[in-house]
Amino acid sequence: MQKTIQIATLLLPCALLAPLPAATAPAPPARVQDDDPAEKPDKRPEVKELVEQLKGHAKKRGKQDREAIEVIDKLVQEFPESGLKDRGAIVKAIGGCLKEKRKDTAEGLRDNQLYIAAAYSLGEMGPESVKPLSSWIDHKSHRRDLDLQRRLILSLGKTKDDDAVKPLTDLLTHREPTVMAASAEALGNFDGLELKERKDVFNEVLKVLSGAKTQVDMDLNDSIARERYDVIAAPMITTLQLLSGHDARTPEDWTKWWNKNKKKDWDKVD
Repeated sequence: MQKTIQIATLLLPCALLAPLPAATAPAPPARVQDDDPAEKPDKRPEVKELVEQLKGHAKKRGKQDREAIEVIDKLVQEFPESGLKDRGAIVKAIGGCLKEKRKDTAEGLRDNQLYIAAAYSLGEMGPESVKPLSSWIDHKSHRRDLDLQRRLILSLGKTKDDDAVKPLTDLLTHREPTVMAASAEALGNFDGLELKERKDVFNEVLKVLSGAKTQVDMDLNDSIARERYDVIAAPMITTLQLLSGHDARTPEDWTKWWNKNKKKDWDKVD
């Protein structure tokens, strides 16, 4: 029996809807390298039925979000078995969940469980999901929900689609350190890019990391600069390691390595 992702485990009682750390999200199976979707069966009635169920649950103002997430879980399993039209319908329906309005809980917390589940599942649906994921990042409806923004960004990176590289790179200079860190982490998925493109991404990450470190060094009492650097340093250094195959731990060491190796074939550098 095919193993499900169990997105429904993201559900929490309303009283416990605190911001959701990425580490608590259920880990999905790796995206299967399936056959050409143009050769898959399309316009299947079971997909149409699930899409309609999802739309119906999602429009119930939060009263049926648990049921909606269960349907999303089923659609994730249908996606790799679907043709192009069904894939488009699945992505559109799940992306549509992010348009639905939800009231805050009685405790004043944001009810974002459906949004998180939708963003999480779209990471399994590249390349079809690249555009909807990109459109919701920094969208005014969800801009302040940094947990959701982080999930959207990580899912965009998980698609590993070339069209995701530019929007993710642009986010490296975002005003929110959480967004900067998530974009850097997401770019770590692109270690399979052609070497020139990989070097371009590496250089952009290194410039932001080095600039943030310089701001800290210029004024050791600048708590805002220190906080920003503390948030972005680890994911950026990890991504530099993934893109280059080299191990260094400080911006200074990375800059030295870059200056020495930027014109070399990294796959042959010791």
